[in-house]
Amino acid sequence: MADLTGKVVLVTGAAGTIGTALVAAIRRAAATALATDLTSGKGIDHALDVTAEADWVRVIAEIERRHGRLDGLVNAAGIVALASVEDTDFATWRRVLSVNLDGAFLGCKHSFPLLKRNGGSIVNVSSVSGLVGGHNLAAYNASKGGLSLLTKSVALHGARLQPPVRCNAVCPAFVEGAMVEEIVRTARNPEAARQRLDADIPLRRLGRPDEVADLCVYLLSDESAFITGADLPIDGGLTAR
Repeated sequence: MADLTGKVVLVTGAAGTIGTALVAAIRRAAATALATDLTSGKGIDHALDVTAEADWVRVIAEIERRHGRLDGLVNAAGIVALASVEDTDFATWRRVLSVNLDGAFLGCKHSFPLLKRNGGSIVNVSSVSGLVGGHNLAAYNASKGGLSLLTKSVALHGARLQPPVRCNAVCPAFVEGAMVEEIVRTARNPEAARQRLDADIPLRRLGRPDEVADLCVYLLSDESAFITGADLPIDGGLTAR
């Protein structure tokens, strides 16, 4: 486990499968994890709609007031829509792009004033679907592909600062949890759908939330100080084909 002692890290989508694992991993690494999600509740420090700029302004101001610093941001909020370009309605397209891409943009933009005070690290939770296409993932592919290039732009901007602000994208394949369960549940043949998901991955299994979380913690830590602007697949070999 990388060391994050004394750091303050903001996590979006903290009520989700990966977000929950992230908050736990960041705290195990001795950092203060600030958990945010769409609505407040148990384990959530701040209610934050990542698509609402006013929410970002409010939350960042509160972090500055309470902590006086921000050392890391993990943009983990995200949604998926299973549909081809023909079957994706415009409202769904806009919603997926708004959460997955606009939300990360707003997070990077409004976190920067605090991050650049002491240097810091941004981790965008992208997907292998930002690296390779899928016939039924039109909106999701577009949002995650855009997130990868946003990551590179933010990284190059942050590299011009002293101390620098790094930015990287973590690109998981399907991960055990609620999103996969929903995909399987809505399939015509759920058992066959689950078998196909496993079979598509060379290591013959889905990823685990803690595996993704541990990679994010490494990228948040000083141990990864020479890594920025990267798309890091964590996909059981899926993109090696």
